[in-house]
Amino acid sequence: MKPECETRTKLLTTALELMWERSYGSVSVDDICARADVRKGSFYYFFPSKSDLTVAAFEKNWEQICAKLDQAFSPQHPPLERFSRFAKALYQSQTEKKGTCGKACGCPYISVGLELSTEDENIRKKVQSIFSGYCRYFESALNEAEREGLIPPGNHAETARAIDALVMGLLVQTKIYNDPEALKHTEQSIFRLIGIDVAQSIAAHS
Repeated sequence: MKPECETRTKLLTTALELMWERSYGSVSVDDICARADVRKGSFYYFFPSKSDLTVAAFEKNWEQICAKLDQAFSPQHPPLERFSRFAKALYQSQTEKKGTCGKACGCPYISVGLELSTEDENIRKKVQSIFSGYCRYFESALNEAEREGLIPPGNHAETARAIDALVMGLLVQTKIYNDPEALKHTEQSIFRLIGIDVAQSIAAHS
C-alpha cells in the first residue's frame, strides 16, 4: 500500500474506532491524529473536516460489513437461516468488541446518527443509506422465504424495516446496559416479528 493510501486508511480506521468507543463530539481531530500517529496537516490534506472524515469512515466500514452480510445472506443458505447467521454474527461482533475495549459499544452508525442527525445532513444521509442497505438484505431474504412457501405473502419491505428497527433497538440496549447479552436472543426476536417460531425455522433450513 502506498504511504498516502496507508495514511488515509489509518485516519479512517482510527476515527471509526474512537467514535464507536466514545462519541463524535468527544473525539477531536487532534485525538484522531494522535492515535493514528498522523500529522494534523496530513489530516486536512485528505479531509476538509471531521464531518467529511466521518462520512468516508462510515463508507469504508460499510464496505467491510457488506462483505460479511454477503456471506450471511448468501443465496447458498436457505432464506430463514440467513437471519440466524446474521443474528449470531451480530452477537459475536459485539462480544468481541467488548473484549477488545472493555465495554459494549453498540453500533457506531446509531450512536453518531442520533448525536448529529439534526446538525449534520451529510452524516444523517450516510447513516440513513446504511440502514436502508441492511433493509435490502432483510427484504431479499423475506421475498425468497415467501417464494419457497416458508412465510405467507406480505409487505416484506415494511417487515424488513421493522427488523431493522428491532436490531437498532437491541444495539442501543447493548450499549446502555453495557452487555452484549442483550443481543443473545436476536434470532428468536426476528422470527417472532416475521411470524414464525424458532423450531419452524430450524426445520425449514435443516
